[in-house]
Amino acid sequence: MKTLTTFLLRKTARLIILLAAVSVISFTLLSLSPVDPVSAYIGADMTRISSAQRELIAARWGLDQPPVTRYLRWLQQALQGNLGTSMIFNLPVLQVIGARFLASLGLMGLAWVISGVIGFGLGVLAGANEGSWLDRVIGFYAYTLASTPTFWLALLLLIIFSVSLHWTPICCAAPPGVLAQDVTIWQRLHHLVLPAATLSILGVANIALHTRQKLIGVLNSEYAIFARAQGETHTGLILQHGLRNIALPAVTLQFASLSELFGGSVLAEQVFAYPGLGEATVQAGLRGDVPLLLGIVLFSALFVFTGNLLADLIYQLVDPRIRLGGAT
Repeated sequence: MKTLTTFLLRKTARLIILLAAVSVISFTLLSLSPVDPVSAYIGADMTRISSAQRELIAARWGLDQPPVTRYLRWLQQALQGNLGTSMIFNLPVLQVIGARFLASLGLMGLAWVISGVIGFGLGVLAGANEGSWLDRVIGFYAYTLASTPTFWLALLLLIIFSVSLHWTPICCAAPPGVLAQDVTIWQRLHHLVLPAATLSILGVANIALHTRQKLIGVLNSEYAIFARAQGETHTGLILQHGLRNIALPAVTLQFASLSELFGGSVLAEQVFAYPGLGEATVQAGLRGDVPLLLGIVLFSALFVFTGNLLADLIYQLVDPRIRLGGAT
């Protein structure tokens, strides 16, 4: 219990330092951005707005203050649990992030599970059949996808399955014009197919290649050679020794891929016009919504950190030899 408490205290301290550094760097980059928040907020009505009105808008959002003053003011509110108000949606940032994250959670969660299971399975097949045609096919598939841009694959799937075959919807998370309470679970899943498939197909590559290499290393190790000499079959060697030793690295890589998954969802949601957190990130960046963008950056850092923390806690279940905090 003491070890667990010490471990959590260390992680909490690291999280505080991480969020502080991310907020400072993000605010600095946004302050140096060429996007004028006032002009982006006004939009097409720029010619109808006088200089006095521009000053009022800047004062309304605190944009007339020096960057350091604005950051300290934002930090004071953030420490009280208030991340400010979104300039785009005119709603509290936490409310916007909560609503958008719920939309993205199903997409990222489904893609994360599918890519992990399929990637691990393909990696085991390739490693168990090293040098065979199956190994070469899986390797070619994985290496090709590892260098494939997310937006390109999303557009390709959209052209094939939505435009040409008419099997899937072109956009959105639900049929346009249908009230949210009237949307069925099957309609939501139907709109979720292509975005989830895009992220899953790309997420398979890294876990498959990593698992393949780890399994090959296990099968060529000294204890595996000794087990063969004792009469152990190839299948038994994989089941008894291989899976046990490659499970931990696979779990590590899968949880570490949350950052890549979040980044990929930004592009995928933009292509499919999926109203999730990724699309809100793009809008906040293009329209200079500093409070919303800062909130999303902090939330994404917290999201990835939580994934890595869960991986550390799961380590003990996968391999009892590992103890929190490095205890033996």
